[in-house]
Amino acid sequence: MAAIKAGTVCILKKGRRAGSKVTVTKVIDDMFVEVQDEKGKVRRSSIMHLEPVG
Repeated sequence: MAAIKAGTVCILKKGRRAGSKVTVTKVIDDMFVEVQDEKGKVRRSSIMHLEPVG
């Protein structure tokens, strides 16, 4: 999997918000990142549930 770092635009693959675009704002550890959705809501997400765009 590609390295996910702050500023990376991704699409959520799993869960209730699957298919929505998010931006990684902070890397918490090797499994979790903090993401911000298009509305500005910040939440924690697993790296396994993200697919980088581009």
